[in-house]
Amino acid sequence: MFLDQKNYYYSLPDSLIANKPESRRDHCRLLSLNKKNGSINHLNFFDLKKLLGPNDVLVLNQSKVFPARLFGKKITGGNFEILLLRQINVFSWLAISKPRLIVGQNLTFGHKLEAQVLTSDKDTGQIELKFNQSHQIFLQTLDKIGYTPLPPYISTKDSEKEIRKEYQTVYAKELGSAAAPTAGLHFTKKLISDLKKQGVQIEYITLHVGLGTFQNLRPENIATKTLHQEFYEITPDTANRLNLAKKQGKRIIAVGTTSIRTLESAATLINNNLENSEFTIFEGLERATHIHQPKKCVKRNFYKINSGKSSTQIFIYPPYKFKFVDALITNFHLPESSLLMLVSAFASKKYVFKAYQEAIEKQYRFFSFGDAMFIF
Repeated sequence: MFLDQKNYYYSLPDSLIANKPESRRDHCRLLSLNKKNGSINHLNFFDLKKLLGPNDVLVLNQSKVFPARLFGKKITGGNFEILLLRQINVFSWLAISKPRLIVGQNLTFGHKLEAQVLTSDKDTGQIELKFNQSHQIFLQTLDKIGYTPLPPYISTKDSEKEIRKEYQTVYAKELGSAAAPTAGLHFTKKLISDLKKQGVQIEYITLHVGLGTFQNLRPENIATKTLHQEFYEITPDTANRLNLAKKQGKRIIAVGTTSIRTLESAATLINNNLENSEFTIFEGLERATHIHQPKKCVKRNFYKINSGKSSTQIFIYPPYKFKFVDALITNFHLPESSLLMLVSAFASKKYVFKAYQEAIEKQYRFFSFGDAMFIF
């Protein structure tokens, strides 16, 4: 199938780009979209308590944003900035720079931090830097001189201290993201606690958000049908609970496109052998059950989540068939972006663009600090 990103363009007034989150995170607006019939409702995020219950599982990305933006000087003179993407080893990191740095250049930063450019990839714009400080000392220095890498469309006068608090989920734990998994920014600790009390199952996975958040789609993404590489981890206990929940017919709700990309990347097919199976799926039901009634049995595919550490370059766009995820909580995404394509695959492009147009008409706030969608 030919993929034309221009088919995913829409016009958005600059006034609707959110430069700050809501002062009360869960008081942002929430547009709910029924992916089966396209019906739309307008709510607040705290209304999730009315929409979710004991049959639901929320999967949240607990990756933590670090101050990955650094400013420095070349030994030969001239200023530059870099965005750290991923640690390679104790001393080396993958990064992108502005302006482009060349192999062999020596760089200086504050607090006695220095680096040398080891490699430079002209196609991807990525460079490998070797620093003079090992991991723990480097992170301490980074905490003092680094800046939170906000998306370029956000304009804010907030202090770095305020930004670090705003651009972080309340459940962030595993350091490693160059950008926040923004759908999770709307949750408060109280909202999570209230949902748990209602019987909603909460599970955490980790995907470290990387380069693709800051770059437009490249021709090679379209040609190869892959995105940038991102690393994720799902613990064995989490995978077991998710697989059990799926067998029990619970609704798996991915919080954010990072969670959905992780789950879909980790899902593998199990054939439903009706004569020798742990469970049987019944015709007319959307769930699995352990009660065997052969006359009503139909053969369907079942997917399970594999645990472990891995990486993904998955590019989800129509007509992708989702394996494990049943519903999605997400923000409103940039025109022509891979994330908008993913959402258009999850519902349908027709329904998604209808919802976006209605959100624009009703003055919703867009992008990282903006309002949210619940697609079910």
